[in-house]
Amino acid sequence: MLPPTPNDPGAIRITAVETVVVNAEMRNWILVKVRTDQDGLVGWGEASLNWKTRAVVGAVEDLATMIVGRDPRDIEQVLRVMTKHSYYRLGIVGVTAISGIEHALWDILGKSLGQPVWRLLGGQVRDRVRVYTHLGLGDMRSVYDTVDEGQLRERAAKVVEQGYDALKVVLIPYGGHLSTPADRRHVDRMMSVLRSTVGPDVDIMIDFHARPASPAAALQYIEILGGYDPMFCEEPVAPGDTEALRAVAARTSVPLAAGERLVGLREFLPVLSSKALAVAQPDLNHTGGLLEGKRIAAVADAELVGVAPHNPNGPIAGAAALHFAVSTPNFVIQEEMSGAVDWYDEVVSAPMKRVGSHWEIPTAPGLGVEVDEAAAARHPYEPEVPHSSSAVLGDGTVVDW
Repeated sequence: MLPPTPNDPGAIRITAVETVVVNAEMRNWILVKVRTDQDGLVGWGEASLNWKTRAVVGAVEDLATMIVGRDPRDIEQVLRVMTKHSYYRLGIVGVTAISGIEHALWDILGKSLGQPVWRLLGGQVRDRVRVYTHLGLGDMRSVYDTVDEGQLRERAAKVVEQGYDALKVVLIPYGGHLSTPADRRHVDRMMSVLRSTVGPDVDIMIDFHARPASPAAALQYIEILGGYDPMFCEEPVAPGDTEALRAVAARTSVPLAAGERLVGLREFLPVLSSKALAVAQPDLNHTGGLLEGKRIAAVADAELVGVAPHNPNGPIAGAAALHFAVSTPNFVIQEEMSGAVDWYDEVVSAPMKRVGSHWEIPTAPGLGVEVDEAAAARHPYEPEVPHSSSAVLGDGTVVDW
């Protein structure tokens, strides 16, 4: 049932919610388009979720029936309809769909007012936004498949040559409850090569991907990594296991980061209150959108925790992250993947303008994105590469990717 139409000559109505799927080789971008009854006024968001493309697209279609006819500028109310009227608590698929729709609502609101979204989220709190990339400058194969010292040296040098002063690597081996001497020697060698290549002043982040199956195994690696002055170690234990994270934090001075797989403020609360994190990493594509991200950031700030949003996704997710960073006081650094494919800028014209290791402040209304749907059609949906299939030990044990 559509909501009652108020006597408001300035009302705007949602008329349709659509998705455009773009295959970016290693993953699909799920772009969300919200149409309105105002000529030319549409909003764009992103709801990309690796290996769940068709599920998210279906969730967007289901949620659309709840919000057609509503005013897209009533963002809080539209979000409540999608969450409260879904009845069952939404998991990662449903909340990712909501996040993409929510981005588009902010885009519409900004365009309707002629203001960039960051202005509506509280205004500007910094003059530029620090960013980091991965080995391969966003190429997902390099991120996960850099396994020898020569590759590491070459790819790290290219990152620094492009002007970045921070990068992240994924080099913790797949493992169980204890690490092996060989694996520890491998991590030591790789970090030695990496630090000698980039120099002492480039920040290095190490993503564990929760591969250690225990705090003890995580600490065995962190003891080695501490000698190379990392910016932080990310997701050293399973997401949501607050006690395990606290056990690691109690025995190291290396800053810890986590949160990309947590959904909403509710799941962040126990982790933030534990004082185990230095940096929280909500994914604005997966945790409920910009409003929920701001709530998480506010609680993190109260707990003396910084925020560095997770974002290995597409260009509209990057635009949302940019506006969040401009307006969030305890923001630390932003992950970005602008080199994920050679044609990254062809489908979406986005406001992220990098100078060195920073994005500039955008000024265009809304999120500042434009989508070329004809270009998008040249890269239709394809099943994503199942990287996680390699997360198997020599004896056949399946472990965390």
